[in-house]
Amino acid sequence: MSLPIVRTVADLRAAVAAWRHQGLRVALVPTMGALHEGHLTLVRHGRSMADRVVASVFVNPTQFGPSEDFSRYPRDEAGDAAKLAGAGCDLLFAPTVEAMYPAGFSTSIEVGPVTRRWEGAARPGHFSGVATVVTKLLLQCLPDVACFGEKDYQQLQTIRRLVADLDIPVAIEGVPIVRDADGLALSSRNAYLTPAQRQTALALNRTLHRVVERLRRDPAVVDAAAAEGMAALLAAGFEAVDYLAVVDAASLEPVERIDGPARVLCVARLGGVRLLDNFPV
Repeated sequence: MSLPIVRTVADLRAAVAAWRHQGLRVALVPTMGALHEGHLTLVRHGRSMADRVVASVFVNPTQFGPSEDFSRYPRDEAGDAAKLAGAGCDLLFAPTVEAMYPAGFSTSIEVGPVTRRWEGAARPGHFSGVATVVTKLLLQCLPDVACFGEKDYQQLQTIRRLVADLDIPVAIEGVPIVRDADGLALSSRNAYLTPAQRQTALALNRTLHRVVERLRRDPAVVDAAAAEGMAALLAAGFEAVDYLAVVDAASLEPVERIDGPARVLCVARLGGVRLLDNFPV
């Protein structure tokens, strides 16, 4: 059975309204397509918390910088729809750019301190694009719950902040990172790696795991552990490390020692691909 697809906000709202009339709970899973097991895990998580699941597929141009990969970002709507149907999704919302950003569109959302470091510093304007499109999707669908992966941990914290600040009536669910059998965090951008680069990429998971283990043994060696992790990644063959930071799990501000929930965030470059990963401490 093929998955129903809607492309307008009016059709999305009509479908959700019909479910609401039946007293059903609704979950939303926003994606940019090129779906893998990580996305499907979000769909299954949404299904565990609601009666109906909507997934959106929209490659959002406003969160890509001028030198980034918007034009070559992988797109496969038919394949994505088949995967979503198999994971228990009930409806695919696949709007056009013109539907999401009609002529005259001139509003953007800036979330504040949680976006200013790390990805926010490396990709100016990125989180404004994310915050704006996610706010639109939440208001278009008005789900009971929306599911986001922890792999993009700063994005998750940004969305939690904007939902709280704007009083949007939705529960935001963070879902743990899904990894391949060899430990590499699943990402649509992994497809850009050559076989040799993919083997090198495995050092990212191993290195962050060692950083976390060292911090658990000695919570006061934050700077040394981070420096050693960066050196290990470069020695393993990564071209650059944009950042490897130990931060407060909520505010994402750097910490000098581990006194409460923390997160190790890292982005390293390999073959021109930015690979993101993070671990809780």
